[in-house]
Amino acid sequence: MIVRFKRPDGSIAWGWRSQQGIQDVCAADDSLPTSTRELILRWKELQSRIVSLIKKLGPSDQPLELLCPLDTPGKILCIGLNYRDHAIETNAPIPEEPIVFSKAPSSLIGPEDPIEIPSISQQVDYEAELVVVVGERLKKSSQEQAQQAIFGYTAGNDISARDWQKGKPGKQWLLGKSFDTFAPIGPAIALASSISNSQNLKIQSRLNGQLMQDSSTRELIFSPAMLLSYISQVLTIEPGDLLFTGTPAGVGVARDPQVFLKPGDRIEVQIESIGTLSNLCVEG
Repeated sequence: MIVRFKRPDGSIAWGWRSQQGIQDVCAADDSLPTSTRELILRWKELQSRIVSLIKKLGPSDQPLELLCPLDTPGKILCIGLNYRDHAIETNAPIPEEPIVFSKAPSSLIGPEDPIEIPSISQQVDYEAELVVVVGERLKKSSQEQAQQAIFGYTAGNDISARDWQKGKPGKQWLLGKSFDTFAPIGPAIALASSISNSQNLKIQSRLNGQLMQDSSTRELIFSPAMLLSYISQVLTIEPGDLLFTGTPAGVGVARDPQVFLKPGDRIEVQIESIGTLSNLCVEG
């Protein structure tokens, strides 16, 4: 899995994370790009060299601070009501077509970055999500082409100010979803080739250690490939763009009583074969 990190000297690079630790691939070959966005763009060209380095390298002995795995975000595309169990808990009909919205790229943060709870919202919610990292340009693409264009997957949390998303005149989805820090992703990008079936992964969220969401991507209504193909009929999707694929049952707004995030809370998203994304909530 690909991780991005800061070294003790302050320099930023990316490497490969395995059970043995993190291999500092960039330190072994300074001709490699240090940007993960550029890495994605040049993956086909660089892949064989990177694989060769990974086989030779041992884990770094430096303390490395994990960062958001994508340094320069493109579009952040999102899907609503894409889990059967979530549609059921909100008493919503199963969608016949994807419900698409977006988050501002400025909302993107990484593992252990603080989520700022804004004073102008009283209903900040969590949403554990499988996030697709796009690796190739898609325009009016088939599902087969879209599947081939998936670079990898990461864990995400679609933080949502429900009172803005649904309570404002006209329902402010973009603003309710796009407060600064409302799009945590990480801790790593698992290559698509390492995920045998993206629609059979355990997905959970925990709030202060308490299990809140416990489901599987088997509950997805529309597959990642279908979603990318569908969106690409309208707009061009570029390498480095992200797709939040929806959240399962257990969100705070659907609970009785409702549960919303507050400063001091720690929210975690764990996805099988990817890892755990953890963020502390602070005053915004």
